[in-house]
Amino acid sequence: MNKRGSGGAQEGFARILANTGWLLGGKGVGAVLSLAYLAIVTRTLGVSDFGRFALVLSAANVIKALVGFDSWQIVVRYGQRHLTAGDHDALNRVLRFCILIDLASAAAGGLIAAVIILAFGPLMELSPGMGWQTWLFCMVMMITIRSSPTGILRLFDRFDSGAIADTMVPVGRMIGAGTAWVMRPDITGFLIAWAAAELLCAITYWALALRVGGVRLGSWSAGKAHHAARENPGIVGFLTATNLQTTLSSVGQQVAVLVVGLFVGPVGAGLYRLANQLANALTKISGMLSRSIFVELSRTHSSHGAEALGTLFRRTNRLALLAGGVIIALILFIGHPLLGLIAGKDFLPAYPLLLLLGVAACIDLVGVSYRPLLMATDRASLSLRITFAATALLLGLQAALLPIYGTTGAAVANVAASAVAFVLMGLASRRAVSGGSDMAR
Repeated sequence: MNKRGSGGAQEGFARILANTGWLLGGKGVGAVLSLAYLAIVTRTLGVSDFGRFALVLSAANVIKALVGFDSWQIVVRYGQRHLTAGDHDALNRVLRFCILIDLASAAAGGLIAAVIILAFGPLMELSPGMGWQTWLFCMVMMITIRSSPTGILRLFDRFDSGAIADTMVPVGRMIGAGTAWVMRPDITGFLIAWAAAELLCAITYWALALRVGGVRLGSWSAGKAHHAARENPGIVGFLTATNLQTTLSSVGQQVAVLVVGLFVGPVGAGLYRLANQLANALTKISGMLSRSIFVELSRTHSSHGAEALGTLFRRTNRLALLAGGVIIALILFIGHPLLGLIAGKDFLPAYPLLLLLGVAACIDLVGVSYRPLLMATDRASLSLRITFAATALLLGLQAALLPIYGTTGAAVANVAASAVAFVLMGLASRRAVSGGSDMAR
């Protein structure tokens, strides 16, 4: 029993490293390119216009987070059983179910975008013309939701293909930023570039997913898509919980930029978003690890039992702790010169924000295996409650600290909320592992 558990954990950990390696390769290219196109955008637009550009991007991301579903987790979790059983048509119904959800999300997102722009456009200092451009950009973000093809690639362990598709965003932005710089060096030009990059990425994802899945995806006309809800008990509850968690986490971060903009204006929002983007660029490994970990924890939990699950969980924790320590050191030693090199001296006041937001992001990185573990062990509702509490704390602290300390207060709120989420998720995860081990014995 112990030997099997250890072997299952060893195989799972090896796959996590391999899959994260593929994602890291793609994100590594993206990180380098992001530094280049950020330099073009910030130096071309300046602090004030970059702040307005940041507000538009944040508004689009808030709407996408509100209506988007992490349907790739549905494809992986519920598609795995049908794939193993050789029931490819049932797998196809799960996939079509997720596609319908993504399309409904896009329609809802368009309506929400219109309401937000009409109600809050003047507060964000958006002219009527810029309001229409923002709405069109939001619609592009909605129709390029690519969670379903992502699920196909991860179901078939083709993280390498996913890494190739992901690089299309930074490659497209780099080409688009250079084109906009030459032909239309304003907010509109860069919005067109960012929209084109999203379209390029979505097309690449679907092309690779359909090629990888092939005949194993079954017939696209076998039964009705909504039959997947009846054939896969618990799928609706799981979908709801994962969506709410993703929404709360993403909205908490994106709303922060909008709140900063409302309190201190576009300049403050631009500085805050730049610092947040650089901090997140240094901690992209967090998201990559989370995606790899969820797939392997789900597989290990169902195939090798609680003991192997606990062993794999502890190994991923040690890996995340090491990565977090290295990234904190990088922010301390190269953060300030990197900020000046990329954006110029006008953006150097963002360094304290970069430091604080980097700490918050590293706290999230160290606890990166907590949420996937809770999701894999059918504790999605508990994870959702913790995420809700952390998001409420973030927004509450921002509302309290922003009027007093400005953007620094907003960044401190991020650190506090991340620390609370880390402690609560950690306690819940350890109970999940010990509870599973007790049942196994």
